[in-house]
Amino acid sequence: MSKERAAAGTGQPFLLIRDLVKDFDGVRAVNDVSVEINKGEIFALLGSSGCGKSTLLRMLAGFEIPTSGKIQLAGQDIIAVPPYQRPINMMFQSYALFPHLSVWDNIAFGLRRDGLPKDEIATRVEQMLKLVQLSAYAKRKPHQLSGGQQQRVALARSLAKRPQLLLLDEPLGALDKKLREQTQMELVGIIEEVGVTCVMVTHDQDEAMSMATRIAVMSEGRILQVGAPGEIYETPNCRFVADFIGSVNMFEGSVSADEPDHVIIETPEGQHYITHGITGTLGMPVSVAVRPEKICLQQQAPTQEQRAQAVEHGYNCVQGVITALAYFGNETHYHVRLDSGKVLKVSRTNAARHDDSVLERDQRVYAWWDGADVVVLTS
Repeated sequence: MSKERAAAGTGQPFLLIRDLVKDFDGVRAVNDVSVEINKGEIFALLGSSGCGKSTLLRMLAGFEIPTSGKIQLAGQDIIAVPPYQRPINMMFQSYALFPHLSVWDNIAFGLRRDGLPKDEIATRVEQMLKLVQLSAYAKRKPHQLSGGQQQRVALARSLAKRPQLLLLDEPLGALDKKLREQTQMELVGIIEEVGVTCVMVTHDQDEAMSMATRIAVMSEGRILQVGAPGEIYETPNCRFVADFIGSVNMFEGSVSADEPDHVIIETPEGQHYITHGITGTLGMPVSVAVRPEKICLQQQAPTQEQRAQAVEHGYNCVQGVITALAYFGNETHYHVRLDSGKVLKVSRTNAARHDDSVLERDQRVYAWWDGADVVVLTS
């Protein structure tokens, strides 16, 4: 099933979580969470440590009993179903490998318990070993592997049983960057091929953005926003989500003009012209969020043609001095100290091998952006 089809979803959700609460000694770890997940989705719970995402995952697995609320899988209430009877498999962050078994036997363990034919067990195990690039380590014991290799064995074992619901807790956290990126795509391919629905917990934004059909951003036990990766990034619904996902510049100000087709926000750094209306009132305090890659940076003042994109002279344009820069090959990140003292983050794509417009530290520059690339946040 493609991500597009999974995201669309029709009829009864495959996994239904409604009004879910979990208290530990008077502390609310999961606070009134409700979400619907469609069959075939890869659904990511994204948030910082302690936000409740792992507790929510453990309740789905049956390792924690909810204080209140409902969990339904394929129309069946599973809260009273013990973990070993749920059609669910979970990859533990701590690996939980059998130390006395080889890599091959660790992956095969659950399949043997299910009574699968030997030929099918061998086929699945070899497929999983190839996926996680451990075919040459099949006879080794877990203690003979690195931490990253042990985690890949745990991942392979979780996928081998092809559960109806696959739960992944920080699934690729121990892998190096290159292998993590490769495994992300391979994992998505296998999940879609076997049709398993997946709920993953991660604090890695890149992992969530590249793997998930939809993302739920969590904070303090609550889900703040659910949406496709592009929706979460481009149209965050609050300051926390805007600041947590990726990098963002936040200007604090108030509404000075509110029309159906545009809004003007007054901030200490200048006036911001936004090419759409908002739900608000004049004088209302708001935040203006601008992503670093949406900002144009140059030594010369923007031309009249460029300013046409920013609507009028004076709007969406600030001046400052480059105080720091970092070259990452495909892009360069800049810190620009504005005349107001605020530091602006800007990123530029290095499209050409030799760029005549290279900017350097201590240069005075203009930074400007289009009104359509701004998000106004009221909460």
